[in-house]
Amino acid sequence: MPPWLLGSLCCVLAARAALGGGSAGAEAAEKEAEEKLIRVLVLLPQDDAYLFSLGRVRPAIEYAVRSLRESGAGLPPGYAFQLTYEDSACGNRALFSLVDMVALQRRRPDLLLGPVCEYAAAPVARLAAHWDVPMLSAGALAAGFGAKGGEYSHLTRVAPAYAKMGEMLLALFRHHQWSRATLLYSDSNPERSCYFAMEGVHVVFQEEAFHMAVHSFDESSRHLDLDDVVRALQTGERVVIMCASGDTIRNIMLAAHRQGMTNGDYAFFNIELFNSSSYGNGSWKRGDNHDLEAKKAYSYLQTITLLRTVKPEFEKFSLEVKSSVQKQGLHEDDYVNMFVEGFHDAILLYALALQEVLKFGFSKKDGEKIVQQTRNRTYEGIAGQVSIDANGDRYGDFSVIGMTDPEAGTQEVIGDYYGKQGRFEIRSNVKYPWNHGRLRVDEGRVSEHTNNTPCKSSGGLGESAVTGIVVGALLGAGLLMAFYFFRKKYRITIERRTRQEDCNMGKHRQLREDSIRSHFSAA
Repeated sequence: MPPWLLGSLCCVLAARAALGGGSAGAEAAEKEAEEKLIRVLVLLPQDDAYLFSLGRVRPAIEYAVRSLRESGAGLPPGYAFQLTYEDSACGNRALFSLVDMVALQRRRPDLLLGPVCEYAAAPVARLAAHWDVPMLSAGALAAGFGAKGGEYSHLTRVAPAYAKMGEMLLALFRHHQWSRATLLYSDSNPERSCYFAMEGVHVVFQEEAFHMAVHSFDESSRHLDLDDVVRALQTGERVVIMCASGDTIRNIMLAAHRQGMTNGDYAFFNIELFNSSSYGNGSWKRGDNHDLEAKKAYSYLQTITLLRTVKPEFEKFSLEVKSSVQKQGLHEDDYVNMFVEGFHDAILLYALALQEVLKFGFSKKDGEKIVQQTRNRTYEGIAGQVSIDANGDRYGDFSVIGMTDPEAGTQEVIGDYYGKQGRFEIRSNVKYPWNHGRLRVDEGRVSEHTNNTPCKSSGGLGESAVTGIVVGALLGAGLLMAFYFFRKKYRITIERRTRQEDCNMGKHRQLREDSIRSHFSAA
């Protein structure tokens, strides 16, 4: 072979080798970039009627991502977030968005943020567990999501669940040496926020064998008579825990005042966690003819709310969120709420957990390992320390607001509960509104009725009715024994479905098939 031909052949082979090496290098670089790109799917409602709408929460999430990038210490070198926002519509659309993303892009997200609404979160959480994808949410607060052993194993809640509020009320009751309560709530909105809030209280109180009467009503009904609701309370316990809109809470307190229930014989509490119209806002003043009555009535009402702490960085965060939200045409009193803070802190928590798993040689695809690192962890959030327990639920710090000056109608924080320590403290620098001897809650009083709804009593039972009951009981016992042996022989599995009945409105609700497991309605 001539030397010139041999030289040309060598050049061609060298060029082809160089091209092949370049292609391999590009593939390696692309693979490394893919490994370091964290795909985040955010599932929140587009509708700004929700306090956790995309318009309100998105600025907080992007603030957190930007802070991690600028600090240089939040994420490992080269890692970056890719955010995708989808409208959950507080329903099945959240699940459909997740499935569509996987079907169209042929890849799963590395992190799910949201949903918040219980009925939207349940199926998404189940799929997250199946696909080994971490799911962080400032919602899904119902008691059923506390069962992390199976279908909700990949869910970490970065906002205090309703059961944490129940633990706070338990500490408050122990402080007052109470063990009986009436739970009164509105069950009118599709998300059933008050229902799930009261369920959290019920679960905790039930574990302590507290005696409870439960009443629900539909505040959107044209036929609602709050005087009847309040009269029904008089057949229950003297300590009343309420959840409803601010206007409804005020009307209940006015009705209670007119029926002589604000003289020290009853204690009223209402729940205001989110600064939302869905929850009583604790304010008695409306500028109407009932203000004077309401002020007197509210001297026996205390409000349960989240404890707010503020640090210098929070002010900057709050201003940026406010500016971003206002640009979208939203103008309100409070731009930063529990959900806004929670989703900001969720990004920080994921970054911390990812750093830990990378140290042990795992990757972003090891979702279960990342979820484990989100638990039993305390870190600095935007408004203060955030502590997640071993079950993946945030400890809740709460405050109690009461009227400290009945003449002026002044309301102040009178006590605080610290969830991680399980400690309730009365503030020493305020005058506690219920001094000893002033509040005469009779714990020894036995409730006559504990119906779930304010229905009329059927009256006393006659002799024939008692006889019928005895005969019916004997027949029932025989049927139960027969059923037991039949079930044992054929191993029949029975699934019980709980049902909430409301005899006033003739309403029968049943939790949807894709909902959480709840037994509160059968209580």
